[in-house]
Amino acid sequence: MLKNRGIAFKLVLFILFSEIAIFTFIFGYNYLVSRRIIEKNIEQNARNLVMATVNRIDSALRAVEKIPKNLLYILEDLPLTGVEVKDLLRTVVENNPDIYGAAIALEPYAYSKDKLCFAPYYCRSGGKLKFTYLDCDSYTWDWYRIPKEVNHAVWSEPYYDEGAGNRMMSTFSVPFYKSVKGKKRFMGVITADISLTWLKKIVSSIKIAQTGYGFLISKNGRFVTHPQTNLIMNETVFSVAKATNNINLQKIGREMTEGKSGFAPFTSMRTGKKCWIGYAPLSTSNWSLGILFPQDELMSDITDLNHAVWALSVGGFLILMVVIIIIAGSITRPLRALSKATEGIATGDLDVELPQIRSQDEVGVLAESFKQMEDSLKQYIKDLTETTAAKERIESELYVARDIQMGMLPTVPPPFPDIALFDIYATLEPAREVGGDLYNFFFMDDDHLCFAVGDVAGKGVPAALFMTVTQTLIKTKGIKGLSPGEILESVNKDLSLENPSFMFVTLFVGILHIRTGALQFSSGGHNPPYIIRADGKIEAMELTGGIPLGIVEDFSYQSKMTGLKKDDTIFLYTDGVTEAMNEKHELFSSARLEEDLLGLKDKPVEQMAGGIMESIEAFSRGTPQTDDITILLLRFYGEAG
Repeated sequence: MLKNRGIAFKLVLFILFSEIAIFTFIFGYNYLVSRRIIEKNIEQNARNLVMATVNRIDSALRAVEKIPKNLLYILEDLPLTGVEVKDLLRTVVENNPDIYGAAIALEPYAYSKDKLCFAPYYCRSGGKLKFTYLDCDSYTWDWYRIPKEVNHAVWSEPYYDEGAGNRMMSTFSVPFYKSVKGKKRFMGVITADISLTWLKKIVSSIKIAQTGYGFLISKNGRFVTHPQTNLIMNETVFSVAKATNNINLQKIGREMTEGKSGFAPFTSMRTGKKCWIGYAPLSTSNWSLGILFPQDELMSDITDLNHAVWALSVGGFLILMVVIIIIAGSITRPLRALSKATEGIATGDLDVELPQIRSQDEVGVLAESFKQMEDSLKQYIKDLTETTAAKERIESELYVARDIQMGMLPTVPPPFPDIALFDIYATLEPAREVGGDLYNFFFMDDDHLCFAVGDVAGKGVPAALFMTVTQTLIKTKGIKGLSPGEILESVNKDLSLENPSFMFVTLFVGILHIRTGALQFSSGGHNPPYIIRADGKIEAMELTGGIPLGIVEDFSYQSKMTGLKKDDTIFLYTDGVTEAMNEKHELFSSARLEEDLLGLKDKPVEQMAGGIMESIEAFSRGTPQTDDITILLLRFYGEAG
């Protein structure tokens, strides 16, 4: 596979492929543009040649058309005597070498009441003039019948004239009239014949390269001239198209017979090769001229040039490949030596000897970098070993600190197994090895239970130390019999005296009379606890407006009173509960906490705490814990009766 190949191979491969792609694009673009220009020039030249040939033929045919038209003016005023008509025809044929023959065919009995047909005809034969009278059957031919019916001059379809001309010809016929008793009367037809041999010479003189040719078809599609003589007068363009199942030929034949001009792709009927055809109608006879232009022959110069360019390109690519291989080898040779030497470094042998590369290019810089890397790795491994040992020692000490910190918290469960007046349970889950959350509960005397929950701002060892100090101060102040507000005020003063790091702690302290349920409490910026009443109602306790401890030394904290009834439960927590986050960055929220508390209200306090912790864990599954979580639940039963 390519990824397992060397740099030299990839370099040669990529450069050559890039060169081939660039050259192919340039060559292809140049070839297409050049071909388009040549084709455009061929089309323009083809149209010019077709029109020039059409004009040439039309010019000759117009000269032929003038002959019977001029006779028309003479005959309209000339008495129709046989001698004069014959002399007139002889003079016309002698003086007009472009025509093969001419005739004046009068209407039956128009010459004489005793003579049915009168149609004198002069033509050329063996270099001399030949005279004959056309028989009455000639009056049924198109050259007589059509102009009589349409009342204007027409060119006939090509035909073979037996008896008179004995050759392939076409006739231009002009009807003429005389005024008899004030009425216009058809008198006959004046004709001028042309030999198709003459037209064939004009069309066959068209030579396009080696195999290009011209052909002429009549207005009905019959071949008038064509290099394949078997087609002349025997086939039409449509019969050939049908026989060869050539739809394109049929379409072009239809356009030619409809008098349209154009230039289109075509297939030669002689060679079967691709070519173009230019075609245009003759304005005189409504015939159509077509000229074929062979593609291969006309494009041979550019094709030969392209072959030469390709041959030169292949030679150039071979030379370029050799040069690239030599250059790539000189570049990659020291790299291969360096790669082989660094295999030892990859296995961990940092004492392997690197090759001496004296060049100052990128390879030399790379070799020097590897040497520096080798020295740096040695130093790094030494430093990493020392750092790892130190980290393991610190982690071990942190685990010891965690055990010490957890050991400072009250023992649960159950902390007071001999007292049935209440149940209390607390749990703390630090986000790191040690944390800043705290809880505490202890008896101030036989009837008063002091309990507290706090949250130190910050994480890690500093927060843990600040928590330890706070935990100690709470118990120290609480056993003196102070009110909750006085406890907070005294603890705050001690924390504020020596606090260079400006740390602070939120704290809630409550004192419960375990027999009557009277509850005195004070809050220093802590979350409001919930009281879950025995009847199922849940209410947030009204706070006392205190600020976190450790900020202002002389702040005065107030105490408030409330009461717990039988089976009422108080729920204290830190903000790690409500601010737990899931993968969607959604918070656990107070609303979800209240919903879970109501669902667990009939459970023992230990199961309530476990249920809340399970709900938090399920909500934030897949997301690391970012804050310490502390929960304390106290359910009051009071004295029986």
